[in-house]
Amino acid sequence: MFTNKERQEERTGKHGTPRLQYLQELVSQFQNATDQDTKKKIVANLGNFAYDPYNFTILRQLNVLELFIDCLTEPNEKLVEFGIGGLCNACADPKNVATILEADGIPLIIKCLSSPVRNTVNYALGALYYMCDNNRATREEILRAEVVDLIERYAAADSVSVSFSNLAKAFLDKHVHANT
Repeated sequence: MFTNKERQEERTGKHGTPRLQYLQELVSQFQNATDQDTKKKIVANLGNFAYDPYNFTILRQLNVLELFIDCLTEPNEKLVEFGIGGLCNACADPKNVATILEADGIPLIIKCLSSPVRNTVNYALGALYYMCDNNRATREEILRAEVVDLIERYAAADSVSVSFSNLAKAFLDKHVHANT
């Protein structure tokens, strides 16, 4: 559920931890963690905050979007999955997309389309779907022939994965076929 200042104050109470402080603690815990399971849990938790517009400014302030992008370079598939999930959740906001672009996140997101992890592929498709709306240059970077070809193959693979197929078809309908 989306929140606002009043709802957040009500949920936090007089003695609760403010959202900024709580998210800062999570980022610090991630930075200090050496255990992969701890890192996975923290990134998953941060990703759950990335869908709510109330948190967008805080996430940018704490460089959480860059943390998600860094996760895309990890060898641990769960960190990649949770990192791209966080980015997908945040991509509906143009300022978040601008942050991802500034951090050169598009090539890493595109690379996620080739992941063996289904959730990673779905999150990458979702993120790219929203990012294509940003501006013409972003759209052109995403809609390269090899990317469109891969998405077309997902669209045709409804017997393998209906979720890949449906999301890929929606992507193609909105960003490729509508412009031809």
